Amino acid sequence: SGKRASGARPMKPSATVVPRRPVDAELGRSMRGLVGPSRGGVRGRSRDTSGTRARLGRVFRPARAAGLLGMLACGFALTFVTGPTAFGLNRTEVPRLTWTSDQAVRAALALPTGGNVFRLDTAPLVAALKSLPAVADASIDVRLPDAIVAVHVEERVPVLAWQIGTTRYIADRDGVVFATLPTDAKLPSGIAVIEDARPLPDPPLEIGARIDVVDLDVATRLGSLTPADVGSNTPRLRVVITDRDGFVLIAQGGWTAVFGFYSPATRSTDMIPGQVRLLRSLIAGREASVARIILASETDGTYIPRATPKPTPR
Repeated sequence: SGKRASGARPMKPSATVVPRRPVDAELGRSMRGLVGPSRGGVRGRSRDTSGTRARLGRVFRPARAAGLLGMLACGFALTFVTGPTAFGLNRTEVPRLTWTSDQAVRAALALPTGGNVFRLDTAPLVAALKSLPAVADASIDVRLPDAIVAVHVEERVPVLAWQIGTTRYIADRDGVVFATLPTDAKLPSGIAVIEDARPLPDPPLEIGARIDVVDLDVATRLGSLTPADVGSNTPRLRVVITDRDGFVLIAQGGWTAVFGFYSPATRSTDMIPGQVRLLRSLIAGREASVARIILASETDGTYIPRATPKPTPR
């Protein structure tokens, strides 16, 4: 009948298990593991761009975009401000000076017309101004948005006119010679004239040179004396330097007072105030009869009277 006889049944053959080979099986041992399984089938691996989109989204957030635009705007503004046509020099204001000409100041600055004052470095310009002989100090202001360069100059203050021949060398209190004038030119008030009758110095005195420190000390002391300081009735005093007598004080139409030579080692200039007091005492009551006075020290001095005119015989 249709029933299968009992007894042993043949075993159903089991399915053959074929081991799955990795995709890099054909590669050498050193290259295995570098190729992963494909997610998109045999055609290759599909590229997931979601991470890239997220990163781009973080970069271009509104705040960051605004900051980027701000940086670009600042760069544009800086380029505009520092460009060759922006803030072009409108004018240079130079003060009216006594010993330095307007042309000398402008030549020292050498500012190009229309140059960008925003980029102007004032330090070398100030140094150029200070190199001018009569300039003691200087500064520069740049005024925006008018693009004006304002120059401020402090000139040296003259105290001496050191006369050699027909030229007067104008010097400040430090003995710096910064200008020259002819002997017939009018001097500002307060400048003492020292007539140097010695042979020409070596090196010669010129603009930019310095007067010897001892000569400067004596000259400023004697050059500041007035007739009243020595008790004289003369209208004017002169200071002359000669090879024979050194520093000499001469009363106009009257006596000559020899102060002599000075040096730090042998004869200090500190004795000059004492010599002035001695001079005052020697001419007191006899000025009209004194011809020459020798002031050897603060306490030692003598004078030579004027020659008495002989009576005219009848």
